[in-house]
This record gives sequence, C-alpha cells and structure tokens, in this order.
Amino acid sequence: MKAMVLGKIDSLEKNNMPLVMKHIPVPVPGKKDILVKVRACGVCHTELDEVEGRTPPYNLPVVLGHQVVGMVEDRGSNANTFKKGARVGIAWIFSACGRCKLCLERNENLCEQFKATGRDVNGGYAEYMTVSEDFAYKIPDVFSDSEAAPLLCAGAVGYRALRLTGIEDGGNLGLTGFGASNHIVLKIARQKYPKTDIFVFARNAKERDFAKELGAVWAGDTEEYSPEKLDCIIDATPVWKPIVEALKNLEKGGRLVINAIRKEDVDKEYLLKLDYSLHLWHEKEIKSVANVTRRDVSEFLEIAADIPIKPEIQEFNLEEANQALRELKEGKIRGAKVLRID
Repeated sequence: MKAMVLGKIDSLEKNNMPLVMKHIPVPVPGKKDILVKVRACGVCHTELDEVEGRTPPYNLPVVLGHQVVGMVEDRGSNANTFKKGARVGIAWIFSACGRCKLCLERNENLCEQFKATGRDVNGGYAEYMTVSEDFAYKIPDVFSDSEAAPLLCAGAVGYRALRLTGIEDGGNLGLTGFGASNHIVLKIARQKYPKTDIFVFARNAKERDFAKELGAVWAGDTEEYSPEKLDCIIDATPVWKPIVEALKNLEKGGRLVINAIRKEDVDKEYLLKLDYSLHLWHEKEIKSVANVTRRDVSEFLEIAADIPIKPEIQEFNLEEANQALRELKEGKIRGAKVLRID
C-alpha cells in the first residue's frame, strides 16, 4: 500500500519535505482489530509536533495521521462490532490499558499506557490501517468523509475544551487562535449557548474576518484588549504569547483552557511578561486539555450530526501531505486541512 512515511525528526525550516511516499505492506488485523481502507485523514498541528520532535514518535519510521475515516475491509476473528463495508472513524486515542483507575473512571486519556494514533502506531496517512474495534467510531451519514475527518480530533478535543471551560449560557467566551479546532468550537458554542457572546483573537485579518462570518461578535489581534471581560477563554495555538495575552482579558475568577498537546519554544520568553496582578490575580484559573476520551469522540459525533456542525475544509491528495503541513506551519489556515486517499 501507499503511505506517507516520517523517517526522521527535523524542523520544517530545515526539511520542508519530511514525509516520503513509500510502498509498505498492508497491515494484518489482530483478533479484536478491524482493517480500515482509509478514505480521508485530517491534518493536525500535532503532526508538526511529531515531525519536529516536541512529541516524538516512539519508533521510526512511522505513518502519521489521527483523524481517519474509512471503510471496514476485514475483521479479526473476535471483532464483531462493525460489519464489512461499515464506515468508521479513528481518533488520536488508539488504545489504553482499560484496567487502571483512570480508565475505569472513563478518563483513559490520562492512562499511563495511552497510545496515540499516528505517533505510537501507524496512522492514517496511508491507504490502510488497523485499530481495535473498541477504539473505532461509527460515522454519521450526514457527513462526507472529508467533513467527518476533522471532527475526530479538532472537533472532539474542541468539544472537550468547551466542556472544561464550565461556560454557562450568557457568559462571555473567548477563543484565541482560529484554526481547525476553534472554528468548530465557535459553531458548537453558538448552538449550545445561544445567549453567549463569542470573542475571537487571531493573528491575521483573514482569520478574524472568518470568525465574524461564523458569528463572533468581535474579532481582534492577539495582543488586543477585548471590549468586555471574558468568563472563559480557549487557547488553541502552538505558542506562548496568546496565553499571556488571553489572561489579561479574563474576568475575575475566569478560566483559561489550553487546548494543545505541546507548545513550541519559539516565543517562550514571552512568559517573562507575566504580571501577577494583571494576568493571574483575582482567582483566575488555567487548565490544560490532555487528548480525548472515547466518550468525547462518541458524544461529539452525535451532537455534530444532530445540529449539524460541518467544518470548513481544504482538501489535498495523499501525495500533497508535505504541502498541507507546510501551510499549517506558515499559518495558512481556513478551517481544517484534509488528505483524500483514493
């Protein structure tokens, strides 16, 4: 099968073609596994973290990609949940132990044995992949393959981040960074909290205009003061400056939720601008989002189908995966980027 393979860790500035097209064997499903013929795979900033070594794969070479939509082509002897031909999704959470306290509490995203799709095992930048049927999800018919792919990470982790804000209808919600995840969060929030005003911080005018198109009451630069104090803010950026700038816009007792697996070091010195009285005092909170649970993905897919919420997408061929990653690195973003695997 064809696959875009990562062979070594390097920065995109030094190597703007980190993935190489190779022909590798089609994986064989284990007893509880399904073999999925991949039709679409979302492109996520976490892939940049993998390529550049901030959350490096355990073993190289590896096939990236964790927002996977495809058809069940074969099943292991003990896999009975999905029929052949069923359309399924695979998310960042590839597996967890299922036995520890955290797993039993349905917080398997925090399990010590958590494995990530496309980092710890081969993912969806390929024609086929395998996964346990327990970590696959039925894709609602309302979505095309490419529409469904970003929902499995950008959407699901955005849904988790929104829940973790504790926002109540009528409160002011801020979103800093307006890419694949936060543009879906805005759509969810407008439906779930109709009395809530949404304020967006983004580094370029096109992203700000896009946010207003989707219903933001205000959109400004990352460094600006919002016209009103915000009860909650979700940060979905890969850097540090938006965190510091967001904190100054929080209401007393407000909460900042950081939706990122890793932060880049490029502007880490910006943290030296933290001023206790301006940014942290008055019982402000900071909370991180760590991956997603199976519950997050399942619940969000149902909610997104009922509304329905459809992400804005830009499609690329599998062979164009490096181009999609470069555009993500350069901030050329409108919605979500998706690889089509035909």
